[in-house]
Amino acid sequence: MNEYILIFRHEDGNKVASPEQIQVWMKQTMDWIGGIAAQNKFSGGNGLLFDDARVVRHNNLVTNGPFGDIKETIGGYIMVKAGSVEEAVEFAKGCPVLQGEGNSVEVRKLASRDGVH
Repeated sequence: MNEYILIFRHEDGNKVASPEQIQVWMKQTMDWIGGIAAQNKFSGGNGLLFDDARVVRHNNLVTNGPFGDIKETIGGYIMVKAGSVEEAVEFAKGCPVLQGEGNSVEVRKLASRDGVH
């Protein structure tokens, strides 16, 4: 069994939802994660805040961000256990983030802790 990270990308993280809509999305997300956890395939994850972020670049150039250059933001991630990338993609297809036009979920295989893929 491999581990995969599902990265939630929002096309425009500056769009502000109402507190009510945020509550609906949070419940949908918790229900979705609960379904994965019920299969014993949830490894962890977290949401990411948009404030107080920095990007460190080559030569230690530090900028506020990751705003400015792009509107797309990463809103969070979860890690799942799956037998194949196709199984991880099936988990991703149920992600409530995909309700937003232009949003996406990136699925990537994680390197194992011992360095072997």
